[in-house]
Amino acid sequence: MRINFESIKPIYLQVAEAIEDDIILGRLKDGDPVYSQLVLARELNINPATAAKGINLLVQKGILIKQRGLSMLVAGGAKEHLTDEKLEKEFAGTMRQLVEQANKIGLSKKQVLEKLNSAFSETIVN
Repeated sequence: MRINFESIKPIYLQVAEAIEDDIILGRLKDGDPVYSQLVLARELNINPATAAKGINLLVQKGILIKQRGLSMLVAGGAKEHLTDEKLEKEFAGTMRQLVEQANKIGLSKKQVLEKLNSAFSETIVN
């Protein structure tokens, strides 16, 4: 997990997104304990309150759950929830932009699909 201190994106959002990525990639699974704010703060060289803000954002979204006396845990169905969210917010928006750009430069649907297939062939897809 890395933080880009040069980014305009707030650090607490970067922390939340990094934890989300670990869930999506399967590094953290349903019911797994999540890094504590103190561990995150120490490893990332950030303020513990900033780490806590990122964690609490995920609690509010229902991705993490607080268990009294234990660390935060990954909520059941978190990976599916995050995948659906990313599909709707990020992927769908990117696809709309791609289609708009294709229309602007006069590409056909067939040409766009060929480019997309080519990009998949060039990229390792897990």
